[in-house]
Amino acid sequence: MNKRVAVCLALAVLFALPAFVAAQEDEAGCKDHPLLTRMKGFAIYACESSFDAVDFYVGEDKTQTLEGQKTFLSYSLREGEPKPSELQILRNYENALQAVGGTLVYKSDIYLSMKIVKGTGQVWVAVVPANYGADYSLTILEVGEMTQEITAGDMLAALNKDGRIALAIHFDTGKATIKPESQKIVGEIAALLKGNPELRVSIEGHTDSTGTPQGNKTLSDERAKAVLAAVADLGVDAARLSSVGWGQDKPVADNATEDGRAKNRRVEIVKK
Repeated sequence: MNKRVAVCLALAVLFALPAFVAAQEDEAGCKDHPLLTRMKGFAIYACESSFDAVDFYVGEDKTQTLEGQKTFLSYSLREGEPKPSELQILRNYENALQAVGGTLVYKSDIYLSMKIVKGTGQVWVAVVPANYGADYSLTILEVGEMTQEITAGDMLAALNKDGRIALAIHFDTGKATIKPESQKIVGEIAALLKGNPELRVSIEGHTDSTGTPQGNKTLSDERAKAVLAAVADLGVDAARLSSVGWGQDKPVADNATEDGRAKNRRVEIVKK
């Protein structure tokens, strides 16, 4: 099997491209991403929107895994429409992305990845033509952390069942400052405790293995204390709360992967 065929097959599996399907109308519920329009003559064959991890090619046989809000769009040429070349598809999107500030990350004759940086935000785009220009896919990732939707009732159920619950409370990098998007979770912790006056909990911080063990222990301890203080500020008696930082000592996933490290960076609420 030559390299082109091998890469085409790998990318087809990765992006779930359709095979020689002549789409006439867009799949129900699918629409173009606001950032990019489609090639002339194409219809949307399939679409997906979710928080996910995506592998983007950043070099020959080298990928980078990023997490965020993913939009996947698969396009297929309408019957009777003139077929563009794969190069035409790639060049079209490269020019379109450059026009909105995008920079090239990696390009081959069957793949294009680019990124747009605006302030502290990043959007990555992968373009994959297939079937000699009859199909192509766009994967657009707005890089960021997932907003955890969890209620006081969810927390109580987990505490009663398992005695603990892990929460993805986000902090400024290397600091114990709780990010604004995590204030809602802090509010739900306070609501849990206010609704269950007999409940006492330990707030426990954990990190991944990046950095030194002592530095991680200190950071996790400071973060646990920050959550305790934030909950107390919402009217919960601090005497019902305790805090501890375990640093990197209690991982729940493999620190060798980004996904594992993300799971290890957590705050746990433990029933006392």
